[in-house]
Amino acid sequence: RLVREFVAQNNTSQIKHVIQILSQEFALSQHPHSRKGGLIGLAACSIALGKDSGLYLKELIEPVLTCFNDADSRLRYYACEALYNIVKVARGSVLPHFNVLFDGLSKLAADPDPNVKSGSELLDRLLKDIVTESNQFDLVGFIPLLRERIYSNNQYARQFIISWILVLESVPDINLLDYLPEILDGLFQILGDNSKEIRKMCEVALGEFLKEIKKNPSSVKFAEMANILVIHCQAADDLIQLTAMCWMREFIQLAGRVMLPYSSGILTAVLPCLSYDDRKKNIKEVANVCNQSLMKLVIPEDDEMDEAKQSMTILAEPPSEESLSKPDTASSGESPSESDATALNQPLCFPCSSERIPVTLNLDGIVQVLDCHLHDTSIGMMTRIAVLKWLYHLYIKTPRKMFRHADSLFPILLRTLSDESDEVILKDLEVLAEIASSPAGQSEGPGPSDGADARPSPVELHVPGRASQLSSSGTKGLECSPSTPTMNSYFYKFMINLLKRFSSERKLLETRGAFIIRQLCLLLNAENIFHSMADILLREEDLKFASTMVHTLNTILLTSSELFQLRNQLKDLKTPESRNLFCCLYRSWCHNPVTTVSLCFLTQNYKHAYDLIQKFGDLEVTVDFLTEVDKLVQLIECPIFTYLRLQLLDVKNNPYLIKALYGLLMLLPQSSAFQLLSHRLQCVPNPELMQTTDGTKSSAGIKRMAASNIDYTELLQHFEKVQNKHLEARHQRAGRAEQLDRRVVL
Repeated sequence: RLVREFVAQNNTSQIKHVIQILSQEFALSQHPHSRKGGLIGLAACSIALGKDSGLYLKELIEPVLTCFNDADSRLRYYACEALYNIVKVARGSVLPHFNVLFDGLSKLAADPDPNVKSGSELLDRLLKDIVTESNQFDLVGFIPLLRERIYSNNQYARQFIISWILVLESVPDINLLDYLPEILDGLFQILGDNSKEIRKMCEVALGEFLKEIKKNPSSVKFAEMANILVIHCQAADDLIQLTAMCWMREFIQLAGRVMLPYSSGILTAVLPCLSYDDRKKNIKEVANVCNQSLMKLVIPEDDEMDEAKQSMTILAEPPSEESLSKPDTASSGESPSESDATALNQPLCFPCSSERIPVTLNLDGIVQVLDCHLHDTSIGMMTRIAVLKWLYHLYIKTPRKMFRHADSLFPILLRTLSDESDEVILKDLEVLAEIASSPAGQSEGPGPSDGADARPSPVELHVPGRASQLSSSGTKGLECSPSTPTMNSYFYKFMINLLKRFSSERKLLETRGAFIIRQLCLLLNAENIFHSMADILLREEDLKFASTMVHTLNTILLTSSELFQLRNQLKDLKTPESRNLFCCLYRSWCHNPVTTVSLCFLTQNYKHAYDLIQKFGDLEVTVDFLTEVDKLVQLIECPIFTYLRLQLLDVKNNPYLIKALYGLLMLLPQSSAFQLLSHRLQCVPNPELMQTTDGTKSSAGIKRMAASNIDYTELLQHFEKVQNKHLEARHQRAGRAEQLDRRVVL
């Protein structure tokens, strides 16, 4: 009644005086009953003031909010009731004081007393109605408080926060999407709450935000939220991880190349998910889409853009230092001459949050992540395959930039050949083959970490024709291929290191050697592979390995469908290239006598095959030697040597073929292979025509030898020289074994 009279008299000073007395002497009194009375009095003042209460809200609200912290639960309830009445009268006038009201309510939402909590819920609903009806809500001023309160660990406080976010999202005049980067991390934290109800509410809120993002992608600050998603894509909680991964999928598809600077972080989060089992099937599927979509963003133009210039023109604000994964930035030490196309000197721009941000792909961070995953032996097969697909994709799209990393990636790619999975090995071989054959490998500049150590330029290669030439070619640098100018400088390095790996890891050679070489023959030029390996094995010091490797290569050459064309090329030796290849293979094949004979059979050098078999009488005949002869006999019965068996019908023109086969027969003990070859030779017509004097040569044989222009005498001498080395090596091994036995006895 008193306040109404003062209002009628427009006596502002007396009104303030009454409110001050109620606040200081009652609401803030030490006596609890006085505080209750003060709260009732302040509510009564507000009712009496009516529409004018907005002029005194600060004085009315502050003492009531102070009582929210009172130890007496009944007093807190009275404070709720008083503030409810004050807000109900003032309505929209309370919005300038919204932050203090929200702060007070967020505390009461977690109040242990059910009556207080019930009262705060009534006040909360009233305040939400006012905000929903008004168009004067200060969102900018509210966001800092929301960002702070969203990290509360109390379930009721979290529920209160989410309920307000849902309300603000539903108000058309309030654009909460602009401030999503401020609260997104907190929302994902709440998504991991133990309460199903809160998790469901948070899911709904995030779902509404994602719908809004899809409707208005041009106004979304994708870049500011990228690292937040990267962090939560690695969460231990399945719901958080799945939700973050779904967001990441949408971000990549909506923002496109704006997400490229964050590729290394995205891959860190996505790649491990690709190996999840069926228990996390949903996460795995979404992660796979993210991976594929991100891969498509890399384009050939990324290999040509001037990185140094672009790095100075980036307009985007850099991410915070706390971010788990920083976006890649261009290296300032790179030369501007990397760009060849002046049309591409201008940075590529894509709309994002009303800014146009130039997007530059720098591979350092991406390659580092991929390399790290390849080194991690605990990762799953599908992740390793995805990593290798990425490397292959990058070498296809951005070969010049990727070759700066070739030296650092080469060792781990070679080690990956020992992987248990055939699929991983196939992908690994694709990457290695691309490195070995890419034109970018011909003129790549020094890498960023080895600036002064420039790689040697490719050298045009030749096939040595004599031992003296071979010894001089052996002094070449290991980076230079001895066989073909069509491959780049990494090709020969690859062949050398592959053979080294086979030498140090014999189990790999036994179990996967043939598989690896056959696949390489599909991916690269088979002639180049055999030519280079033969040249390398010619200088191999481990003679036992050289013999084993030659045997493996010979088996592949004779039996693999992938080498059909190469076999046809060697069969007739019609061209200088085929003759050069034969000479190169022959010199290395001499490490294994039986494979040398089989090579002569393949190339139809029957006279020389017979001469070689004559030399076998001087060799040490071992069980392994006889086993290889046995296998050769089995091969002669295979489809590969159909033409050889048909030539047995022409006894007159192929006497040395029959002699060579009889020579093999004489080497064999009375075994199944002996019976097999003996039966075959019994089918030869007119055996009496086999007799040939040394001075007699068939016209076909003379014509063939004249056309081949190959010095068979020199080749035979080379065979004897290599076999003498093997004999000495066997004697040395036997001597060492005998000495070891003596030591054991002693």
